[in-house]
Amino acid sequence: MKLSLKNKALKGSAVVFSAALLMSSVVLTDARADFLKGNDFESNHVMFGQVKVGFDKFKFRMEYDEHRWLTLGAGYRGSGVWRENANGNFRDRYQTDNARLYLNGQIHKYIKFEVNTECFWCSAASPQVSGPPVLYSILDAIGKFEYNDQFNLWGGRMLVPTTRAELSGPFYQATHDPFKTPFFPSDFSTKFGAGGAGRYGRDNGGTFWGRIKPGFIPGELQYAGGVYRGLSSKNGLGPNQDDDPKWAGRVVYNWLNPEHNPGYYNSSTYYGKAGDIFATAFGFAYQDNGAGSRANRSDFLGLTTDALFEKVMPQNLGVFTTIFEYKHFYADYDVAAFQDADCFCMFDGQSWSITGLYLLPWKVGIGQFQPYGRYTSVQPDNSSNREEVEGGMNYIIDGFNARLSAYYQYGDLATKGLNYAPDAFGEKIHVIKMSFQIQI
Repeated sequence: MKLSLKNKALKGSAVVFSAALLMSSVVLTDARADFLKGNDFESNHVMFGQVKVGFDKFKFRMEYDEHRWLTLGAGYRGSGVWRENANGNFRDRYQTDNARLYLNGQIHKYIKFEVNTECFWCSAASPQVSGPPVLYSILDAIGKFEYNDQFNLWGGRMLVPTTRAELSGPFYQATHDPFKTPFFPSDFSTKFGAGGAGRYGRDNGGTFWGRIKPGFIPGELQYAGGVYRGLSSKNGLGPNQDDDPKWAGRVVYNWLNPEHNPGYYNSSTYYGKAGDIFATAFGFAYQDNGAGSRANRSDFLGLTTDALFEKVMPQNLGVFTTIFEYKHFYADYDVAAFQDADCFCMFDGQSWSITGLYLLPWKVGIGQFQPYGRYTSVQPDNSSNREEVEGGMNYIIDGFNARLSAYYQYGDLATKGLNYAPDAFGEKIHVIKMSFQIQI
């Protein structure tokens, strides 16, 4: 299929994007440079009685003492998309990828909480929540008992520990459009409750997690596991009529420097700030009657392994990052289930993805350029294979807090989507995107 760049909006936006990066090196002032460094809470707060109120790296913060505090933050991601249609032309649109508010706090030495929201209604990445139209809804709602490095317990609505990509979330990825391999149930589904298994990788349940240094070999072991609601079915629809729970877990070993993140979360790059990283991991999720329909059901077992290697080059020669992920899902329901209206038609087969990035060592304007490439292959057992190649450029202004991206994709992942039926069809198409994210 011939790539046609007749769309004037595409050319114009590319010029504007390039010009903005060049202009930034000219118009940058010392005041703007200082602004990007963030605020120090101890020197930027006022006292209301015994409570400190101010800003800590742009987050609003209230603090009574070291064990009682509250912070409020926000994050936004958006993209301009030029997608090729059947006529070889490009349809352009702008989409909101994510718009979130973050609330975190601590009320006791060992007790914390976290509440995050998402603009489901305005996000192009997920359908509107069921029921009356709403703007913001709860993404995470977690009560946390954090005792020591070795053992901690979270309960509520949270990310299910399986893959690095899931636990990095959209805001702590190495690329703007990261989720390419098939989803686990909590991200495959678009709702909680009957007929659903969660959304955005979240599910209701409990997770225990911790980190251990074995001592007899260098490095650190991190683990997370728990029990979750998983796929729910009722009223004679869906495969899980007995309310069987879902079990999931993940272990990761840091062979070089440890990864320091809140809880069992992680990142898909550290831009060299954590030194050399080599982390290998294994994750799983299992649920009896977790796939198919009531008439054609099966258990679900998802296995995954991933690796992150990040090398800070000597003599300030930049940072190389490689991310690899492999998944094998077992959902052996009969293909007749695709004709059933109540089918939770999970992916059945294998997939893998590899990404390589190089953060250039010098600054251009207010940031650093980071070229990258990625290849993804998805191989269902009962449907056609699909693949995608991607190449692009990130412009890193302030780590995950301010980043621009321009990238090109070619393949049939987008056209075939989550349809793993035997008759799934989609042409390989060209897609060009320009994206940005900001958060505090």
